[in-house]
Amino acid sequence: MRKRVVLLFSCLLFWASATLFAQDVPVGVVVAFKKGNSQELNRYLGDKVNLVIQNKSTDADKQLAEGTMSDFFASNKVRGFNVNHQGKRDESSFVVGTLNTVNGNFRVNCFFRRVSNKYLINQIRIDRTNE
Repeated sequence: MRKRVVLLFSCLLFWASATLFAQDVPVGVVVAFKKGNSQELNRYLGDKVNLVIQNKSTDADKQLAEGTMSDFFASNKVRGFNVNHQGKRDESSFVVGTLNTVNGNFRVNCFFRRVSNKYLINQIRIDRTNE
């Protein structure tokens, strides 16, 4: 009997920790930013994406968003990407990170919406930092 209680408690604890610490930001998005790969990022773009790149705002479909990000990565060869913060609220999540490029560092804010049990990007904001 005691073994069953311990096993049940262990399973409950494992399930609770897996639920609380589940990744709501797809790992592939972080990898795509680390590589500067717009094609990989495209897999996580929603049908409509708001892009704000250095104060220039564009509402784009998936294809235009990938092209814009491809141009940005071509102009700013990526050296690395570090996640500074990520979070979740209801049906949305976000990641904030620093994109290290040959032209300096950029702050990246990427916002997601939950669509059909997947988190898809609905906004990317990229601003130059003074670091």
